Amino acid sequence: MRVDILTIFPAIIDGFLGESMVRVAREKDLLEVQLHDFRAFAAEPRRSVDDKPFGGGPGMVLKPEPVFACLDDILSRVTGTKPRMLLPSPVGRTLDQRLARELAAEPHLVILCGRYEGYDERIVEGFGFEEISIGDYVVTGGEIPAMVLVDAVTRLLPGVLGHDLSAVEDSFEAPLLDHPHYTRPAEYRGMKVPEVLLSGDHAKIEAWRRAQSLERTRQRRPDLLDDEGN
Repeated sequence: MRVDILTIFPAIIDGFLGESMVRVAREKDLLEVQLHDFRAFAAEPRRSVDDKPFGGGPGMVLKPEPVFACLDDILSRVTGTKPRMLLPSPVGRTLDQRLARELAAEPHLVILCGRYEGYDERIVEGFGFEEISIGDYVVTGGEIPAMVLVDAVTRLLPGVLGHDLSAVEDSFEAPLLDHPHYTRPAEYRGMKVPEVLLSGDHAKIEAWRRAQSLERTRQRRPDLLDDEGN
């Protein structure tokens, strides 16, 4: 998979790309990520990427010209199918595991990191961007949501995780929340690991994990269950 990320703060994302599963995916040539500072495409001498909104109001709006120029440059080198265009935004479709799997099947993603009060709507119209939200809250810019998108998608790429079942058994895949996990020691500060996990009886362990997942989901995310609580 290839991912192109447009941002005026590439350093925010650069460190993230060199750590954990994203680093592993890149080292295995399962993921290629390119950062593009679209300020470099803004007009001299100030290279401004924002301006006051038409109609008045607070804040500044991301200008279309530098974004269009940067995207034109990226897309001019694309052969074959047009990449899927993503724009993190609180007004977009909410990112969930189903969407993450959908995006993981794409060969090429382009992510634009917005800033300021918003972005000129012609950016969305001109390139067919899909606006995607990571939740009902606001962050300073699109860099953090872009990293969330990349991380959620990367761990679903075949061969990235150490065990293929690691992604399959995550929360929201069932769709249930994940069950509790334990490791050594079997007792710590008076807190013991449930006996069933030490029994070696795999059928009982699976039944316990299923029951724990159901109970967690009922308590914390009942909206994920059907009308019968399953």
